[in-house]
Amino acid sequence: MHSTARRRHQLAESLRRDGMITDPAWLDAFRRVPRHAFVPRYFLSRPGGWRAVDRTDEDWLDHVYADQVLVTQLDGDPQAWERARREGVVRGSPTCSSSMPGIMAVMLEELSVRAGHRVLEIGTGTGYNAALLSERLGSSLVSTVDVDEELVRLAAERLSLCGYHPAVAVQDGVEGFPAQAPFDRVLCTCAVSEVPVAWLDQTAPGGIVVTTLNRPIGAGLVRLIVMPGPVARGRILGRDGRFMPLRAHRLADPVSLPEISGPVRPTELSTDLVLHPSSRFEFFAGLALPKVVPVVRGDDTFLLHDDGSWARVATHAGRTMVAQGGPRRLWDLAEGAHRLWKSLGKPGRERFGLTVTPQQQEIWLDDPDGDHRWPLT
Repeated sequence: MHSTARRRHQLAESLRRDGMITDPAWLDAFRRVPRHAFVPRYFLSRPGGWRAVDRTDEDWLDHVYADQVLVTQLDGDPQAWERARREGVVRGSPTCSSSMPGIMAVMLEELSVRAGHRVLEIGTGTGYNAALLSERLGSSLVSTVDVDEELVRLAAERLSLCGYHPAVAVQDGVEGFPAQAPFDRVLCTCAVSEVPVAWLDQTAPGGIVVTTLNRPIGAGLVRLIVMPGPVARGRILGRDGRFMPLRAHRLADPVSLPEISGPVRPTELSTDLVLHPSSRFEFFAGLALPKVVPVVRGDDTFLLHDDGSWARVATHAGRTMVAQGGPRRLWDLAEGAHRLWKSLGKPGRERFGLTVTPQQQEIWLDDPDGDHRWPLT
């Protein structure tokens, strides 16, 4: 068996073994679609920045066929890879990647596709996910859009070379793809601060939308069932997944860290419990701290909000201390949310749902008409 074919089979088997794939048809798709064709080069994180890797490097295929995200673009700059190749390491913020195959598999299975379903993918990226969809459903039933013209050009070329010919277009994902609507399924591989109503307009009643919430604290995957209205309702998925935001939904980076002043007090609440994706409390913490951005500087963790509120949390010699300032006490809010979370039975993300209407988007606990509801934005 050719080395890349063997690697594809090994990747698919590892995803099956880890429970990421349960559908034999998706297992087959991962075995057949060559990921290396869609990531001929990429960046690896290294101290001080990013290293450029391509097929001439000995470890190129090792990373391609591992269950890991591969960054393929920095700062929207098509010249960054060549610069990194010349200089060894460059700095930059990822603006495109080939997602972890395991998370892709989870999202694809959550679509619950059947033969004949028409699918729209928001966020073409490298084209690998569109290839998997085309392998499963047939190219004529797959559409994929991206706002970046160069990414779309490269993805279309690579798809065609691999024998896939879905509809590929330069389009702002917020607007969906009205030229090819209606769809039975919409899959967004970018995170959204709110679900664009255009997606619901372009999805047939009973259709499914799978996407990721763009929240600085408590992000995660969501699966929605579309109803007439347009209205959609569904659940936050228990399995976590984090993606770069849709470009129109990017949050501004904090301009600067605050000047620390005022009293410092001890706290029993750890930053890991509030901020780590593996924490069962993290999703609930995000509901109490909307638009609060965490920033880590050395041993200090800052929580920052654009209204000027801030908290600094630091642990030294086994003691965790917090200082706060601005119009609101952010760490007090986190501690209050933790007490409420415990009183509610420590709910994980799987107990939460989301309702989307043209008028509002609302997260709820257990029951969409219950007592515990929060605006998504």
